[in-house]
Amino acid sequence: MNVGMRVRGGLFAALIVCAMPVAATLAAMLVASSAVAQNVASIQVEGNRRVEVETIRSYFKPGPGGRLDKAQIDDGLKALIETGLFQDVKISQSGGHLLVTVVENPVIGRVAFEGNKKVKDEQLSAEIQSKPRGTLSRPMVQSDAQRIAEIYRHSGRYDVRVDPEIIEQPNNRVDLVFTITEGAKTGVKSVDFVGNNAYSSYRLKDVIKTHEWNLLSFLGGGDVYDPDRVEADRDLIRRFYLKHGFADVQVVAALTEYDPERKGFLVTFKIEEGQQYRVASVNFVSSIPTLDANGLRGFSRVSVGALYNAEALEKSVEEMQIEASRRGYAFAIVHPRGDRNFENHTVSITYAIDEGPRTYIERINVRGNTRTRDYVIRREFDISEGDAYNRALVDRAERRLKNLDFFKTVKITTEPGSSSDRVVLVVDLEEKSTGDFSVSGGYSTTDGALAEVSISERNFLGRGLFAKASVTYGQYARGYSLSFVEPYLLDYRVALGLDLFQRQQLPNSYISYGTSTLGFSPRLGFALREDLSLQVRYSIYQQKLSLPSYLANCNNSTSNNSLLAFNPSPAFANANGIDLSSTGGLGCYVDGEASLPVRKELAGGSTLTSSVGYSLSYNTLDNNKNPTDGLLVDFKQDFAGVGGDVSYLKSAIDAKYYTPLVADIVGLIHVQSGILNKVGSNELRMLDHFQMGPNLVRGFAPNGIGPRDINPFGTRDAIGGTKYWGASMELQMPFWFLPKEVGLKGAVYADAGGLYDYQGPTTWAFTNEVTTPANSNCAKPSLPGAIPVSAGTCTGLIYDNGNTVRTSVGVGLIWTSPFGPLRFDYAIPITKGPFDRVQEFKFGGGTSF
Repeated sequence: MNVGMRVRGGLFAALIVCAMPVAATLAAMLVASSAVAQNVASIQVEGNRRVEVETIRSYFKPGPGGRLDKAQIDDGLKALIETGLFQDVKISQSGGHLLVTVVENPVIGRVAFEGNKKVKDEQLSAEIQSKPRGTLSRPMVQSDAQRIAEIYRHSGRYDVRVDPEIIEQPNNRVDLVFTITEGAKTGVKSVDFVGNNAYSSYRLKDVIKTHEWNLLSFLGGGDVYDPDRVEADRDLIRRFYLKHGFADVQVVAALTEYDPERKGFLVTFKIEEGQQYRVASVNFVSSIPTLDANGLRGFSRVSVGALYNAEALEKSVEEMQIEASRRGYAFAIVHPRGDRNFENHTVSITYAIDEGPRTYIERINVRGNTRTRDYVIRREFDISEGDAYNRALVDRAERRLKNLDFFKTVKITTEPGSSSDRVVLVVDLEEKSTGDFSVSGGYSTTDGALAEVSISERNFLGRGLFAKASVTYGQYARGYSLSFVEPYLLDYRVALGLDLFQRQQLPNSYISYGTSTLGFSPRLGFALREDLSLQVRYSIYQQKLSLPSYLANCNNSTSNNSLLAFNPSPAFANANGIDLSSTGGLGCYVDGEASLPVRKELAGGSTLTSSVGYSLSYNTLDNNKNPTDGLLVDFKQDFAGVGGDVSYLKSAIDAKYYTPLVADIVGLIHVQSGILNKVGSNELRMLDHFQMGPNLVRGFAPNGIGPRDINPFGTRDAIGGTKYWGASMELQMPFWFLPKEVGLKGAVYADAGGLYDYQGPTTWAFTNEVTTPANSNCAKPSLPGAIPVSAGTCTGLIYDNGNTVRTSVGVGLIWTSPFGPLRFDYAIPITKGPFDRVQEFKFGGGTSF
């Protein structure tokens, strides 16, 4: 045992003795290597074709004494690799020299895309980094493939596959081809909400932009899964709750899960509503001695006793801060504070006004606008370089830019300026298409079949101008229109609009005559507040009436005592209720005759109307297309008589109030009224009178109510009235058993209204017409409500003045369809005039496709 140990010990000692010279040799080699690295006198380059030698040498930066150490050589090697110009870089040392051997990356000859049908080549080329005549970088190619896949995923195609292929070409050049397998769209199969007690899932689906798949989804895009849209929906839900008093609301998560069986995503929003608060008090405090906080009280949109509304609070802060700036306190900041009372579910609002930091705007940098001119963006700011930094004005500018609808995204951020009291505003934009070409079609019981072709541009020439041209051709309506809007006239926030139009309305079952109108109308629009706007306008148009010849061929002559004999056929007599035993002297009505005001308008030829007017609009609707809450009031007046052939003053008001009730039922109260006043000595034309029907009381035909020619042998035209009023109450409710995305809801309503007081012509002193009831051979109708009460006339006007109050009740079907808004109504008149025309069913709608 001891012998063995001694043998092993001897061997170990021998190995140590032998190893010592080897170790010494290795150490000497390392020292020599280090020494060589420290004494590199020159750098040699091999393998380069396009990149200059001096460019490669510049990446190796020697230290003091002009020598390179090992760390500097490593840094140079890494820097060369990071340039992306080389496939391979090798470094070796020989005889005091550093040898850099490179293999250059090839040059890209062309970049091509194959298999892409849903996304254009131009869009993909703009998104990738690999460019023709650039250097090929394989890591960059992989990054480009991922970017292309991301573009498709944002359009809902999660099955996309992108395979890059590099095709070798002579002279160290390559072609880069991305082969794309687009796959089918990945839709949203369900949208659910968890934790929502105050509002139903049906109601919350109105708030968000993500929608569930349905049979008509191919006409829209809201059912395509987009993670950015889902994340934006979280904020929309939160703001909706904050607007309705839920100050503690949290949208905890938006959970998305792909279901392989349903081949789509399941989206679930988890909500913690909290309590609903009302405003207990509104107070104002100011730390600025010379600024009276109570002087800003009129700019608060929050009132005591109302539901807490974060949106109204934000707008109040903005308007108060802007007003303080106008009063000379450019750096004043309004901080809203809400003190909650959890037991009473109230919140006390305090506006604290403090002196903010004295910060100025050094620059406003705009990025991402490739088409839109800079000044179009900058004019949405109420501040400019050198002004005091005011966050409220910056937020307002961001909101205005978003409302332009020129950009996909708008974001304004701040960066430090050249000093501590300077900031740089950075406006990041992503532009989108602003042109629209549409072919529209529709049908209504009033206008019949109708088609329209239009082309419009919201950002014409990148200057923020609006231009539109359209042509309409229908069964009863035809025409064209040209519109142009300059939103900033002479750099003021005043919109100038110009409209040129030509319209032709043909005779139909509701009116016996046709009209042709050619006109021009310039207008100016002013935004007085976000919810209040004013428009002033001037209109000049020429109008001409037309009639079929057989409705304007009355040829009775006062010089003929016997007058023309009236010999209608039995069929015509039976159809018009004519007693053949007493028809002498009614030659004007042998084939029917238009009303006196119509024929008088026809004989007068074309008429020129020149008028000035204005419209005042107040709008607090939560959604202009599908409102559920808010008030919309329009008041307008037009004065005709600024030249032209007619003169009048026409006034009208229309108000709609929407309010949510229970179980997603929305209540609507609609009131309207108008009056036409005679101005000067010119008599009012029939065409200037108001004409009403289902637009006032549903259940009646167009031009179906109001004063009417009641001559039993004429066309019984509606002649209109100078005064009208209407009131309607409606309940709109969803069909809970149908998917929300179908867009169907029902309505029940009751209407009441009236149109009366005709003040147009009733007689006509014309050579070939009998205009007085003196001729005993003419019929003497005794009709209820007739004016005159018992007249004998062949061609004079016998009319009912329409003093009856019309009422109706009905049901409606409202469809927010992919083809546009459609509405079907069935109404039954309860009270009506003796000569009214009833139309119980009405349908209307149309869209672009």
